[in-house]
Amino acid sequence: MSKKVTLEIRGLHCAGCVVNSEKVIGRLPYVEDVTVSLTAEKINATLKTGSAEEIQGVIKAVEGAGFDAFVADEEQPADDDESDLRREKRRLWISIVFAGLVLYLAMGPMIGLPLPAFFGGHHSLTLALTELILSIPVVISGFSFYQRGFPALFKGHPNMDSLVAVGTASAFIYSVVAMINGEYAGVYFESGCTIIALVSVGRYLESRAKHKTGDSIRRLMDLSPQTALVEINGVEQEIPASQIKTGDIFLVRPGERVPADGKVISGGSAVDESMLTGESIPVDKEVGDAVFGGSLNKNGALRCEAVHDGKNTALSRIISLVEEARASKAPIARIADRVAGVFVPVIIGIALLTAILWLLAGEPLAFVLTVFISILVISCPCALGLATPTAISVGTGKGAQYGVVFKSGEALEQCHKVKTMVFDKTGTLTKGTPVVTDIVSFSDLSEEDVLFYAASAEQGTEHPLGEAVLQAAAERSLTLAPNENFETLPGHGIRGTVKGKEVFCLSEKAAQNQGDFDLTWRQTAAAFGAAGKTPVFVLLEQTVVGVLAIADTVKDNAASVIAALQKKGIRTVMLTGDKKETAKAIGKTLGIDDIIAEVLPQDKAAQIKRLREHETVVAMVGDGINDAPALAAADVGMAVDNGTDAAIAEADVVFMSSDIGGVYTAVMLSGAVLRNIKENLFWAFFYNVLGIPIAAGVLYLFGGPLLNPMIAAAAMSFSSISVVMNALRLNLFKLK
Repeated sequence: MSKKVTLEIRGLHCAGCVVNSEKVIGRLPYVEDVTVSLTAEKINATLKTGSAEEIQGVIKAVEGAGFDAFVADEEQPADDDESDLRREKRRLWISIVFAGLVLYLAMGPMIGLPLPAFFGGHHSLTLALTELILSIPVVISGFSFYQRGFPALFKGHPNMDSLVAVGTASAFIYSVVAMINGEYAGVYFESGCTIIALVSVGRYLESRAKHKTGDSIRRLMDLSPQTALVEINGVEQEIPASQIKTGDIFLVRPGERVPADGKVISGGSAVDESMLTGESIPVDKEVGDAVFGGSLNKNGALRCEAVHDGKNTALSRIISLVEEARASKAPIARIADRVAGVFVPVIIGIALLTAILWLLAGEPLAFVLTVFISILVISCPCALGLATPTAISVGTGKGAQYGVVFKSGEALEQCHKVKTMVFDKTGTLTKGTPVVTDIVSFSDLSEEDVLFYAASAEQGTEHPLGEAVLQAAAERSLTLAPNENFETLPGHGIRGTVKGKEVFCLSEKAAQNQGDFDLTWRQTAAAFGAAGKTPVFVLLEQTVVGVLAIADTVKDNAASVIAALQKKGIRTVMLTGDKKETAKAIGKTLGIDDIIAEVLPQDKAAQIKRLREHETVVAMVGDGINDAPALAAADVGMAVDNGTDAAIAEADVVFMSSDIGGVYTAVMLSGAVLRNIKENLFWAFFYNVLGIPIAAGVLYLFGGPLLNPMIAAAAMSFSSISVVMNALRLNLFKLK
């Protein structure tokens, strides 16, 4: 049976690195599928068995391609990214300091800067040897370029490191040969050193920027408390939060974060759940209410029972899903991958061909070398490789802050393309809990008296309509009388004895069978039915005294979400198993474009498939087990997190609350991310289209300047940084 494994990978710097590593891993006979993420630095592979031997085979293949790989979280400490940045910063300073000295010695006298007398002049052996010696620390600091670049080149899949390695090595070798031949004026140590220094600066800034793309995930991780106060045999003890087991009793004091998912068994408080739902208003919690690990207890003490282990919380699910999305690829990323797969070999070919043409044109070797190095350096496909994954990484993290979790880059891209949004009704557009909306008295009893008799008779019921009646009485603080003879009348209602009087709560049809049924009662029932409400008639001693209207009310912001989607040109559809009259009433209230009612659970998926035949991209929003097949059948499945595990498992997007405002958020954020990706890809392609001809000497042909390799290196670094910084702008995303 196949198994998915996740490995860490280090040393990726461009789209070529990603493509090459995927090719190397994909050639292994036991690898069924593989995706490598540049920004998340992870390998997601599906192996035939997932055995230790297969995993080690993948690691060896990756290492053979010049990268470092290891089992996730097994060899690297939690602060690995920070330590990598510190090491990169140390190497950066070494290259800057020594490259600066070489550059001063080589170029300083040309602009009038003084040169110590013992060098014996600007073109002396002493000066050339000094430049060579000072170049050694720079080469060592940038040794990773050669360590990864040349093996990749020799194995037939060159990457960005190959371009830098070939370009700088050419400059160094040419300079050493020139020095041996006594041509001290022909050394180019400063070019090689400066290229390494500038590329290192760009790589460090790029790494810092990439590190920031994961800030939202790190902030979520920081929300999980390290310790928890747990009751063990009646004694309070502090233990690591990760050791909490299902059924444990834990205490949360004011100002502390909840250590695990649980339910309140005593106490009450307001809890800030904004890290899960994106809602800034604290939620009041009382006995029986759910609490979630990582949420902040504001003002009261809570005693809770754990419903999941300390490691398995709603917060950990969000982090896991967002990490998976960061490591996945959007379809648009395949454009960059396809280009990157041939880009570096083509650039090397262009550089060689251009060098040969300039040689044939009679230009000196130093000129030809300048052109050759400039083409290689300015063409590094870093910006191309970073264009898509950085935007997806920031976008998925931003979505998590809003309580919207995209399971993959593909889901993030598809949301923007949705043209038809299909909603389940119960629990998605409506609150999923019936409530009493109207009370009408047909006698001298007050509305409160009608509710009193109905609720007293309903005591002991397990029917949702009866529970709604009891809830209405509780909200009005009614003191109920004992029910002496509770009896369920299957398909009709209930009967009981309250204060010595026989009380019935019946359906309209059952009430009609009790005797004369007044026209007014009939008209009232019809009006309730047209409004999507269920009438429950209350009878005392077989005489109708009133009627209660019970309905599953729509969510507070459902109508505004529907209107906002329609304003964006998205058609809205309600798909439900309810009666047409009820569905039409709710659809009219919400302003839904189309209603498909009386659909059996097993037929929902077929309805989605039918819509897909006539529409471009169809999304389905649901919460129940019966919605799972429809969610899977849609182009994009969306599930609210108060839904079932089955629905959430089949969904592509999960909302971490029952608020369907996440639907609009997902669509808008997806659009922002796609625009950002297209901007990045445009500038990455435009940069190379413009830069390569200039590096090849096109301007020089028409009397213009020749591009200096050092300027080419600076331009290449700037292009990569600009792409990442543009992606980071998504952190400013706000709903309009």
